[in-house]
Amino acid sequence: MNAQDLLPAETAMGTVMLKVGNLDRMANYYRSALGLVDIAESDGGLYLGRAGQRLIHLAPAAGLALPEPTEAGLFHTALLFSSRSDLAATVATAAQVAQSADGRYVGSADHLVSEAFYFTDPEGNGIELYFDKPRETWDWTTTEGRRTVVMDNAPLPPRHYLESNLTEESVANQQKAAADVGHVHLQVGDVRTAEQFYVDTLGFERTAGWHGQALFVSAGGYHHHMAMNVWNSRGAGPRKDTLGLGEVLIEVPHADEVGALADRLKVAGIAHHHTGRELRFDDPWRNKLRVAVR
Repeated sequence: MNAQDLLPAETAMGTVMLKVGNLDRMANYYRSALGLVDIAESDGGLYLGRAGQRLIHLAPAAGLALPEPTEAGLFHTALLFSSRSDLAATVATAAQVAQSADGRYVGSADHLVSEAFYFTDPEGNGIELYFDKPRETWDWTTTEGRRTVVMDNAPLPPRHYLESNLTEESVANQQKAAADVGHVHLQVGDVRTAEQFYVDTLGFERTAGWHGQALFVSAGGYHHHMAMNVWNSRGAGPRKDTLGLGEVLIEVPHADEVGALADRLKVAGIAHHHTGRELRFDDPWRNKLRVAVR
């Protein structure tokens, strides 16, 4: 792919929209477990976030069913924190809520580039809470002629992490601490099709793979802005209209980059709607994507 066909280095993930069956229960979870605050209401739905940044959009969809675990869709939304103490404060509240059976703690890992803790919300949507280690400490290697980032799943004991990083200040100021959607991880039917779509057409760069079962992609040398795996969903076809993932927002700096992507989608024969400043389209599994000017 030519450099002009890559997404710009300043590309970032935006608000993730979830279709929810019980808006009140889900909103209460994101407030109490993740320390998010209400930012705006829209069409009966609710935007929640931190420090004025919209992170999660809960859209009521009471008539829809929960997706099957083997279907394509959301694996997790990953919220990125700027310090270990800010991360620890939210891990602590999420763990407390998980003990009440409203949501669930799934695990933790040191990925070498980041430190991550995993939860699910009351309707089964995956959540990652993480902190990035300094970029200069990331290890890059060359595999089959491609530059890839070295990641792993090393142990990260939660109790020791909280004892080492949780502070009274981070607990008191939890809702004021900034957070971003660092990346979005999807379940898909096969990795090769995902690479053809997200790398060859959209313009992300492949940064890592996992034994043919997962793909990690980014813009600007980040470890990953998006990932796709087949761990639960190998062979999955296009999604039904269910609860769960509603839309993934990808933000770029300028309208020219939206237009360039619209041209690539047209050449690839992918249906899309282009308004000038934003672009809407589906991936091969009907995961809805929106690319817009930040």
